[in-house]
Order: sequence, then structure tokens, then C-alpha cells
Amino acid sequence: MTLTPQDRLITALDLPSVEEAARVVTAIGEEGQFYKIGYQLFPIGGYDFARQLGEAGKKIFLDLKLFDIGATVERGVKSLSAIGGDILTVHADTDVIKGALNGRASERLKIFAVTVLTSWDQSHLNDHGIGMGVLDLVLLRAEMAAEAGADGVIASAAEAKEIRARLGDALEIVTPGIRPAGVAADDQKRVITPGDAIKAGADRLVVGRPIVKVDDPALAAKAILTEISQFL
Repeated sequence: MTLTPQDRLITALDLPSVEEAARVVTAIGEEGQFYKIGYQLFPIGGYDFARQLGEAGKKIFLDLKLFDIGATVERGVKSLSAIGGDILTVHADTDVIKGALNGRASERLKIFAVTVLTSWDQSHLNDHGIGMGVLDLVLLRAEMAAEAGADGVIASAAEAKEIRARLGDALEIVTPGIRPAGVAADDQKRVITPGDAIKAGADRLVVGRPIVKVDDPALAAKAILTEISQFL
């Protein structure tokens, strides 16, 4: 499937209310086709809002990072399937991934495994007693995800090139931590520009604050779409 720039840009609606999220979606207009709903919005109306966006023809990325025993994840995904989303995140664990695959109502809902959070660096791995480096852990978890049947992974663009080299097109890669040149990294550790992420092999990019926290979200989204287009 050939992805358009609009298919590749996922706007993260990490906002404190559904009303504010709806204003951002309206402001972006037709340029915005894919939206992420995560922990901040989901418990306060995000479930219904996600369904509304889907019914309006938008694509939905449910960033819920599920992690539990496989049977519990399976039941949870069955409930979430009622939203009609397009991507759901789980942790990169074999039982978790298989449970999610068993629970989805149709293959429209793609199961993506989180490798290593882009807010983590080597010091975080050390704190958790993980002896390997960030890249090695990302690759290990990407291989686990592919073997378990996941549709894709969430990984920093810093690792996307290595994932592509090792696994080819076995997995789609969604990359958070995207920051246009000159924009602050905020709480992200492994950030990269939209163009560099596409060059590295990322399929889709998750962008939040550089779009939703500016005066003109439509202008910000269009600038990122233009940069994506230049590297396709």
C-alpha cells in the first residue's frame, strides 16, 4: 500500500479535554487524517471521541500500551474493537501480542508493539537492571514482535534504519519523538526531524506538541506534511 503524506502524519491529541481536542481537529481540517488518542484523553471521553472521529472518516491510533497476561489483553482488545480504530499499541511481549491479535474484531485494527520508549535513554535501562544497549533492546523486541505476528512496532527513528536492515518490510514502523528543526525536545530523549525520520525508514510519524500546542495547528501540520513529501 502506498502511503500519502497525510497517511504518514499522526497528530497526537495529548490534550486535557475532548473539547480542546475537537478544536484542534477542526483547526487542522482536511490535512489531518490520522489522530492519536492516549492516556490523557482516553479516560475523559476519548473512547467516544475516537469513535466519532472514525465515523467522520478519520484514522485512529489508540496509544494504550496494553500489558497484562495474554487472556486479559485479548478480552480488553475485544472491548476496544468496538471503537473501530486502526492502530493499537501493546508492549513487545509474545503473549501480549498474541492476545491482542486474538482479541481484535478484524484485521483493520493493526497491533503495534512498543519497543523502547523515546523518553528513555541508556540511564533508564541501567536503572531497570537491563544490561544491553538501547539499540540492542529495540532490535530484540522488534524481532519478538515480528515472530509473534505483530503488524508493526513503535520505535525511535534513531533505530528505524537498523530495524529495516534486520527485518526488511516485515514490520511497519511508527516513530514518536518527532520534532521539526528548532523545536524543543521537551521530555523526549531520542528525537529526530520529520524528514530524517522518513529517510531512516519510518512509515508513520507521531507529532504532538509541535502541532497541537501552537497558535496555528493547520500551518504547523502543513509544514510537516511538506517536509514529509520532500523525502518520499
